[in-house]
Amino acid sequence: MSSTSLTDRVEALLADAATADGGAPVLPIVAAGDPVLRRPADPFDGQLSDALLARLIEAMRVTMHAAPGVGLAAPQIGLPLRLAVIEDAANVPEEVRAARGRVPQPFRVVINPSYEDASGRHVAFYEGCLSVPGYQAVVARHERVRLRALDERGRAVDEEVAGWPARIVQHETDHLDGTLYLDRAEPRSLSSTQSPAAVERWAQLTPQLAAQELGFSLPESD
Repeated sequence: MSSTSLTDRVEALLADAATADGGAPVLPIVAAGDPVLRRPADPFDGQLSDALLARLIEAMRVTMHAAPGVGLAAPQIGLPLRLAVIEDAANVPEEVRAARGRVPQPFRVVINPSYEDASGRHVAFYEGCLSVPGYQAVVARHERVRLRALDERGRAVDEEVAGWPARIVQHETDHLDGTLYLDRAEPRSLSSTQSPAAVERWAQLTPQLAAQELGFSLPESD
């Protein structure tokens, strides 16, 4: 997509969105079935001015909070751009934090991210997606990854991320490759968030009970 057409598209998206308290717009989130979620996003190479990029990032932050979610990728708001935002207050009980490695993540922007396994081990937990509302499913992901990206100022990011933050990084980066979490999920684990019985299963510290009752296997250490 040319810089002119992308600029026009972002300007229109921001102009048309409902405005949240404080002025930043809450953008509509694209649902599964839209082709934009199934195509690799274009690398960001300066197609947007610094000012417009900052406005877009702020709108994505506000939209992520309003959803609410812990990550949001540009394709989820209809933009085929390798850009995502992440933030997780991790307001969970200590036992959940210990079992899932869920620790607070301050707001961050990742541009043109990629990741690779840094642990040789997979861990499986339930996860969901703002573009697939109403469901959760078990996904086995790398326990630790090496993240490479740029931040919003164009500075290089090269770091290892573990636990739940690594899961978020993988989930959001997958969005930029046209991959939904359902593509990696255990099909038999798919559970409605509207069913109290299903919620009881996926709210467990680990998916072991769900695996036993729904009949699927969990990964062992690689």
